Amino acid sequence: MHDIRFIRENPEAFDAGLARRGAAPLAAELIALDEKRRAIITELQTGQARRNEASKAIGAAKAKKDEETAQALMAEVSELKTRLPQLETEEKTIGADLDARLAAIPNLPLADVPQGADEDENELVATHGTPTEFAFAAKEHDEIGPDLGLDFETGVKLAGTRFTLLRGPIARLYRALGQYMLDTLTGEHDYEAVVPPLMVRDEAMFGTGQLPKFAEDLFQTTDGRWLIPTAEVSLTNIVAQEILAEEELPLRFTALTPCFRSEAGAAGRDTRGFIRQHQFDKVEMVSITTPDQSEAEHERMTGCAEALLNALGLPFRRMKLCTGDMGFSAARTYDLEVWLPGQGRYREISSCSTCTDFQARRMNARFRAEGEKATRFVHTLNGSGLAVGRTLVAVIENYQNEDGSITVPEVLRDRMGGVERLETVA
Repeated sequence: MHDIRFIRENPEAFDAGLARRGAAPLAAELIALDEKRRAIITELQTGQARRNEASKAIGAAKAKKDEETAQALMAEVSELKTRLPQLETEEKTIGADLDARLAAIPNLPLADVPQGADEDENELVATHGTPTEFAFAAKEHDEIGPDLGLDFETGVKLAGTRFTLLRGPIARLYRALGQYMLDTLTGEHDYEAVVPPLMVRDEAMFGTGQLPKFAEDLFQTTDGRWLIPTAEVSLTNIVAQEILAEEELPLRFTALTPCFRSEAGAAGRDTRGFIRQHQFDKVEMVSITTPDQSEAEHERMTGCAEALLNALGLPFRRMKLCTGDMGFSAARTYDLEVWLPGQGRYREISSCSTCTDFQARRMNARFRAEGEKATRFVHTLNGSGLAVGRTLVAVIENYQNEDGSITVPEVLRDRMGGVERLETVA
């Protein structure tokens, strides 16, 4: 959510930020709407003061038996009693319109975000590891997975397209991956484990920017709640409507949850395999910081996701997303893309974003420094640590053997009961 005061004071900078997002200038329109609202507020306050003043004057006029003056004042008060509710309604209507327009505008990109229209113009920051090569022709995960328990047909039979059933050894590996990520983030990287609700209210979805713009990408329950598309929603909204003490920050939360997405905008994309599902599991990282900590926290969070991939022995690269490829709430995003030898290309496995105070304004999440009366909005950050399903895909493809088996990465073997290789299911 944007601050109308910032727009009033920096209209050119605001429109320049929108231009980088590929959006038309809006500052003049928003300022005009705000000026109209402020003029109504001024008229309303003046009218209320005059009504109170005139009401007192009526008594004084009657005490002096000045009926002419009393009648004139009574007529004025009567007119104000009619006009003031009209002004209140106008102010609420214009205020709601202004808020709705501000809520529909994406966050402005930070200065170092590269300009670009789509993913083809993202910036390569660093490459980790060398793309895996084999002495045999590498297969994609959807060719290898079914013999290990990745059951696409039964998933479709039970729930329809973009659902998959995991059974046997592959289900065990999937659980081991999620637990490894959660244990590492809590044990080594100072994140607090949380088990959050999977269904949330409108306010929570609005707070992190999913509503109202992206309702079609979500699943809604019959009682009006929303299934979370990511634990970012639940974790970030922990601080909604709160005033935190500066010494409490940063707060770092993590959760391993199912996530639910309609993939409304992904028709025809990744219809095969386990890459793009309606239901998937993800370990989420969320940080709540002060503005002066958020830059360092963004690097730290991305580094935590990178550490997980390095420990798994998966080749990957860090990309800085361009202005046209960033999410609605993000001011800067790093994507980590893992190498998939079966596909012969890198695919996203984690996105780590700083949202500055954009979400905090929507949630009214603030902090107060010691000894100060004034409050400031916190900065919020979120990242995948990691998407479990896509990590499973990466392990299957990078650790495949010619006979169709999978070598279990060393960091997972304790959680697999010492199993070093997944053999095909009979």
